[in-house]
Amino acid sequence: MPTYEYDSVVIGGGAAGLTASGISANFGAKTMMIEADKLGGDCTWTGCIPSKTLLKAGKVARQLRNAGAYGLIDQELEINFRKVMQHVDKIRNEVYQDADRPEIFEEMGIEVVHGKASFIDEHTLQIHFKDGTNRKVTSRYFFIATGAKPVIPPIPGLDTVDFLTNHDLFDLNEQPRDLLIIGAGPIGIEMAQAFNDLGSSVIVVDMAPGILTNNDREIASILHKELEKQGIVFELNASIKEVRKAGDIIEVYAEREDKKMVLKGDALLIATGRTPNIESLNLDRAGIQFSKKGITVNDSCRTNKSHIYAIGDVSGRYQLTHMSEHMAKVAVTRALLKFPMKMDTKHVTWATYTSPEIAHLGAKESELKSGNINYETYRFPYKKIDRAVSEGEDVGLIKIFAKKLTGKILGVSIVGEHAGELISEYAVAMRNGVTLRKLADTIHPYPSWGLGARRAADQWYIKNQSESTVKWIKRIFRYRGEIPDYSDPDRVV
Repeated sequence: MPTYEYDSVVIGGGAAGLTASGISANFGAKTMMIEADKLGGDCTWTGCIPSKTLLKAGKVARQLRNAGAYGLIDQELEINFRKVMQHVDKIRNEVYQDADRPEIFEEMGIEVVHGKASFIDEHTLQIHFKDGTNRKVTSRYFFIATGAKPVIPPIPGLDTVDFLTNHDLFDLNEQPRDLLIIGAGPIGIEMAQAFNDLGSSVIVVDMAPGILTNNDREIASILHKELEKQGIVFELNASIKEVRKAGDIIEVYAEREDKKMVLKGDALLIATGRTPNIESLNLDRAGIQFSKKGITVNDSCRTNKSHIYAIGDVSGRYQLTHMSEHMAKVAVTRALLKFPMKMDTKHVTWATYTSPEIAHLGAKESELKSGNINYETYRFPYKKIDRAVSEGEDVGLIKIFAKKLTGKILGVSIVGEHAGELISEYAVAMRNGVTLRKLADTIHPYPSWGLGARRAADQWYIKNQSESTVKWIKRIFRYRGEIPDYSDPDRVV
């Protein structure tokens, strides 16, 4: 066997790269991690952490303005936007210091290198440093985890204005008075609510007919209506024709059917998706197959080269932090231990952390229908979750798709507060074969949010109970009560 300088070289220090490096070192592999910028990647610096911190600040402001809903006095707020953004920066630096700084990984025996990597051949990299020097390294295995960057759509005139993406949004010092957002996906929707809560006027434009189109339509429409009530303006089904600069104002020219619109703001956020970071890797020199969507991998995250793996956003498979970590675990275990792990594609969860939140697990209803899979839908409104009612956050719906006879869970969609937490309970259940019956029979504390997950599972019992069965029970035991009304298929108990 040829001798290489390293057993494992990880390219990229985001969620996938950090996880892959840690696992590699834990398995006893001589490991190097290469990062072009700061460890932590998008999640720590331009994604999950700053966006959720900003959302929280906005939610607090909204709750203070609407304190009367809790028997208090509504508060008129003066937002110090600079101070809010300083808080956001403080939190992401705390996360970096606690989990991402180089010393943590160096203590594991990992060599952390700051530079840009490109392939010379399938076992050799060249690292380019900022001072102009280079270094060649060889490795037995490579794990590519270079992440993704914002997609910039080819809109005429866009290059003439100073637009924002999530990569520079969190470095703002001045709050936009009127914020235009192109894109009604997770980034666009979360930031629309955050800035609206902080006092900006927000308009969201998208060519799709609804928001968050990767989610259940009924579930997403509930959030859509709530965001409109909060003051966010949506221009959907709209095609963008041009962007212009008019002094300090940005103008977005759009059309919907025969209606022409000119939307104006002092800031523009582009939130139209993400594209993999592969340009500088020289993948051709290593013979690695790729496309515009990302590096081509199988369900073990392996490329067409048996010793090279691609994990996280760069693969184009799942642009989710938790899936990046999952893919890293699968890839490193498969490569270093030869254990035939594969991605768990049947139990993928995701959440959008607006208020109310949206979360999803497993199969979508459209997929079940197109696959001719027999299923039953079990629905449970947040208005019947006592904790939600007591906290004044009772807008929401739990929607479960499961087998009628067995209660086997096929998929779950939730809109409502703490949906991201509730979906986790269903994920554990679905992954381990826990049926709705077993979930319904499990004791949950009252009054908890988690009790909503159990009560939604109770509906399996309700739907599997028939009028004829109750009549039979009455005859056997000589009961004298009324028979429930089973004529309503949407009855919730």
